[in-house]
Amino acid sequence: MPILAKTGVRPAPEDDFFIPELCEPEALFSLVVLAEMLVLVIVLAEPMTPNFNWVRLSLISLFVQWNVLLSAGLLCRLRPLLARRPAWLAGVLSCALVVALTLACTAAADYLSLGGPMSRTGEVNLYLRHALIALIMSTLLLRYFYLLSQWRRQEQAELRARIESLQARIRPHFLFNSLNSIASLIELDPGKAEQAVLNLSDLFRASLANPGTLISWGEELELARRYLSIEQFRLGARLQMDWQVHGVPDGVPIPQLTLQPLLENSLIYGIQPRIEGGLVKVEADYRDGVFQLCVSNPYDESTQTLPTKGTKQALQNIAARLAALFGPKASLSVERRDGRHYTCLRYPCARLMQEA
Repeated sequence: MPILAKTGVRPAPEDDFFIPELCEPEALFSLVVLAEMLVLVIVLAEPMTPNFNWVRLSLISLFVQWNVLLSAGLLCRLRPLLARRPAWLAGVLSCALVVALTLACTAAADYLSLGGPMSRTGEVNLYLRHALIALIMSTLLLRYFYLLSQWRRQEQAELRARIESLQARIRPHFLFNSLNSIASLIELDPGKAEQAVLNLSDLFRASLANPGTLISWGEELELARRYLSIEQFRLGARLQMDWQVHGVPDGVPIPQLTLQPLLENSLIYGIQPRIEGGLVKVEADYRDGVFQLCVSNPYDESTQTLPTKGTKQALQNIAARLAALFGPKASLSVERRDGRHYTCLRYPCARLMQEA
């Protein structure tokens, strides 16, 4: 599945063009298979003879495949230019190009007498038949490409709306819990509470400045550190952090406000119930186009309290956004071992934000 860009960043015209990249191996293979099926239809539509004419099948196959590969190559080279035209004009020009190439190949085959000698009337009929076949097939194929492009565009719009809905749910949740932390500081230390409010203001300003579905790992890390600065006022020395994230490029894409809810759960379940506090460890790794992130905290069954209102759906929200953005290969797992609680996520992202 392709990665969604930030809101306000418009894709290049060729990225939104309905004719796909025909130079790609998968597209070429599909065209070759479709062309060979067309050859079989043409041959089988002729009157049956006692012996199958393999030579004719080979010649027709060579002719059709040569046309298909030439058309695919030229359309691939001209795709950036065609993408700047209206869809209907690009379709007409593409059909005209395919018909012109077909007539040129027919003229070459006629000049070399690959189909045997033929009368003047037969030549005219041959050119007309080849032109009509090329026009019909190219029109049908382009129409298929256009409908497929519209379907994908609608699917991406629905996906974007779904992700934005999930994103809208997590921001109030994040705000309310931060305000609760600040409220607990007002009586204890008004000065720290005031500084925490300022930190929250900076944090929310940074969050709202990037309303898209994805931000870079560097930006997400900065948001998480700002959140922890607020909690540090409340928890003090009870909160200890261990960051093992140095090997991750800043440009790795990540859904916005993914790390912060994981840290929040660690503080609620692992640090807050313990008088002595504990260590929250953040481990991240990016290798072979796969990003992995684990947040762990101390776990003691006897000190667990009921979760605060509004935190139950945080992990479900993150899992839903990962699945929507990165497909079935994305995963979110929770496990407890060696006295610690681990929440880990993993998803493929072959391209960094600067390249996507």
